[in-house]
Amino acid sequence: MKKILVLGDLSKKKIHDVIYRLKPWFEKQVSIDVIDLSKEKKFEKMAAEMAVVFGGDGAILSTCRGLGRNQIPIVGVHMGKFGFLAELVEKDVCACLEKIFVGNYLIRKRMLLLCRVERTGNTINESVGINDTVISRSSLSRLISVKLNINGEDVSTYRADGLIISTPLGSTAHSLSAGGPILTPDLNAFVIVPICPHTLTNRPLVVSGNVKIELELLSQMNGIGVTVDGQVFTELEIGDKIKVERSDIEVQMIDTGARTFYDVLREKLHWGGHPNYGSN
Repeated sequence: MKKILVLGDLSKKKIHDVIYRLKPWFEKQVSIDVIDLSKEKKFEKMAAEMAVVFGGDGAILSTCRGLGRNQIPIVGVHMGKFGFLAELVEKDVCACLEKIFVGNYLIRKRMLLLCRVERTGNTINESVGINDTVISRSSLSRLISVKLNINGEDVSTYRADGLIISTPLGSTAHSLSAGGPILTPDLNAFVIVPICPHTLTNRPLVVSGNVKIELELLSQMNGIGVTVDGQVFTELEIGDKIKVERSDIEVQMIDTGARTFYDVLREKLHWGGHPNYGSN
């Protein structure tokens, strides 16, 4: 019998109720361990063949980080507000999971980023992310200065509200809202997007996923930090260096063929159809 991890933030009543309503059904099909994402942060040592995640994109991001180097295949059941990562919807979950449990699915491997924060030559934090690394201020409406270096070459010094380094999966998250391009998730690339840059010629930049990106904080002020996937925060000091590169591990997303990447764009961004010019 297959061993499955069933994950969700059980402090949220809807997710708690759905998981425990489905628990008897799961146990007829597979062996399961239920993990509360509001309490458990690391579970990479738990052996299982796949993970079923109930919630929004944030639950999938937490699951990926909690799995560490044990990146078993993940499928999300969308119960959030605006998710791009979840494959399934609640009303079809049993029918879709039955297909998955008999092997009727594909695995799509997607790049992860590795973010290291260094202070005076020492690593003070290290985290893997699916979506992005963001340098921004948590208070005060003042521009911050960040120096960008790629593969040892100086590129630019940004004066902006912040700077986003995004993966292709993350290109539909914070990067998109800051004016960055949408990348198809199979690409090996990073998107570098300034947030409200002081110089309007500082435009989003797409670079190879094989490069090593180094950011240096040049601003002397409190309340500046770096966040990975909107969940892991490190406060920064002037001179701190943030190093971002492709991780040597990849997230494995289960693809049932229920919807394509372009289906998701049409659904979430309301693309498609004909313009409504009104009647004359």
